[in-house]
Amino acid sequence: MTGGLVLLGWFATLWFAPVPAPYHYELVKEGAPKDFPKLELNDWPDLKLKQYNLQVEGAVKPIAQAIVAQQGESSPVLIDWQNNTRELIHNMGRKTSELSNIAAVIGKHAGSDALILSWWDTSRQLSLLTGRKTLFNSHMNEPLMIPLDWVEQGNGILSYEAQFWQSNTSQQEKDQFKQLGVALTAAPEQGLAQLRELVGSERETYLVVHVTDLYKLGLIHPDKLGVAYQNLPLTGNMHGMINQMKVQLEQNGFDTYTLQSLSESEIRVFFLSDEQSSETLIAKLLPFTGKTAPLELDFIQLTYQYGSYWVYQLP
Repeated sequence: MTGGLVLLGWFATLWFAPVPAPYHYELVKEGAPKDFPKLELNDWPDLKLKQYNLQVEGAVKPIAQAIVAQQGESSPVLIDWQNNTRELIHNMGRKTSELSNIAAVIGKHAGSDALILSWWDTSRQLSLLTGRKTLFNSHMNEPLMIPLDWVEQGNGILSYEAQFWQSNTSQQEKDQFKQLGVALTAAPEQGLAQLRELVGSERETYLVVHVTDLYKLGLIHPDKLGVAYQNLPLTGNMHGMINQMKVQLEQNGFDTYTLQSLSESEIRVFFLSDEQSSETLIAKLLPFTGKTAPLELDFIQLTYQYGSYWVYQLP
């Protein structure tokens, strides 16, 4: 939500009788990475890319745009998402230039048998671009982020999304994803032990976190992780922007904040609501104001960072 503070505190209560999704994906363009230069995917020339508009009946303009990628006959993987509304719809958005950088580094330096452990959406992207194995391979839509007035259509949305993304998540994958969330919202030492148990004791594993994982985890575990965010325009007045963040901390009693660059003209500020939230594993792995920097952590090794992505080798 641009200009406003977005707080956690609601979940989509899905009705048993499915109502059709209020939108559809409309194909508007397809081609190779060279036909989508802004994505910076030229190192993967064999990818097949398709651009879709998320269209609501009666709306003149699309409410969002999605660019998906496929390798051969694989299921489509979301690569880029542009939201044209003030409400979250499925995805929080991130820079594809950062994704391509992270994928290139992992592809070059991670062992061929290494496992990539990350949120399901990041996992699918890195599996496609690096060829490394990931624990999550399905388009899980977890958590389901939709406007409040779409709640009644929640089951219809889930059904339509599963069909579009050719996704059929197994119960094992759901259980493992639940374990990931529990581990990331636990205390650091306990969370790391749970992650190592999840992937096995000997396997070379890299944990990749993105700052937007915070909000998604907060939706799933609001009792363990209190998160709010606010989008701000980049005006060039950095001093004034910092003062604005401090005002939010004081007025709301928040504990700390971190930033995500959205574009050359906009940033997103993530706030943690209290000290308990700041003591979770996911919070320790990201750079929060007034907290221990990721490079200085003594319980895990930071191996690479670019933009809003942080890569750690699991001990």
